[in-house]
Amino acid sequence: MSAVGTVRPADSTDSAGPVRGRLFWAVADALNVTRRHLTHYQRQPVAVAWQLGFPIISVLLYGFVFGEAMKVPGGGNGGGGDGGGDYKQFLMPGMFVMTMAFGFMNTAVAVATDAHKGVIDRFRSMPMAPSAVASGRGLADLVVACAELTILVGTALAIGWRSSAGVLDTLAAFGLLLLLRFSLIWVGVFLGLLVPNPEAAGSLYAVAFPLTMISSVFVAPSLMPDWLAPIAAWNPVSSTGTATRELFGNPGAGGASWVEQHAVLMAVVWPVVVTLAFLPLAVRRFKALSR
Repeated sequence: MSAVGTVRPADSTDSAGPVRGRLFWAVADALNVTRRHLTHYQRQPVAVAWQLGFPIISVLLYGFVFGEAMKVPGGGNGGGGDGGGDYKQFLMPGMFVMTMAFGFMNTAVAVATDAHKGVIDRFRSMPMAPSAVASGRGLADLVVACAELTILVGTALAIGWRSSAGVLDTLAAFGLLLLLRFSLIWVGVFLGLLVPNPEAAGSLYAVAFPLTMISSVFVAPSLMPDWLAPIAAWNPVSSTGTATRELFGNPGAGGASWVEQHAVLMAVVWPVVVTLAFLPLAVRRFKALSR
């Protein structure tokens, strides 16, 4: 394990008072934990290559293997026509969302691995802020998410995807994607501290897979069976997918239900709710771990 480099003085408060002192050391500890995680990525190039390469494989698989057979809302199929659009234009915002959503499993496995190897116990024995483990993990994973998204956008541009919106709307769409990833980081941290070992964390993919499949990632809810469409529409992943399509100006945005009509709003509300629920749970779980 890489050492956490900042040395905390005996009196961890500064002249501005104990509250400001605790805040300073919470931020410093989080940054040191972040540095440790990013250094760990540098020492595992194969794992990083797989993590960054999986989105590219997924784009090529769904875009070219299934693209011509998939329907796009508004009529037509993957080739467009009759009111429909190119399926690749519909697919790419969904692939962006799926990559951000699946990222929480990488977080869970990494946290479970640290806990299994005793790294978490080592952190607990050090004079550091309890929130630093969760916040440092979150910041490191957000940096990795930005790298994943950059590579995925480059792949999308190479196969012909384009954003037809203005610069501000396009940046807002990417902001919503990172907001979703940020919120799901805390789900991953909590689950990683909850499961007994990395193998159990890996098995949680069985839960993550339906979360993305029963959504608007690959198919619009309006094209699903009547009983399944509301479930897919109210999926937080669908809200971000529909909102990004709307902001990018890609086909498939909107829908008849209230949640689809207010997708941009819900793409903000859902991540805020998830963060408020799971960030305190992650910190509390860290505090409750046996020494």
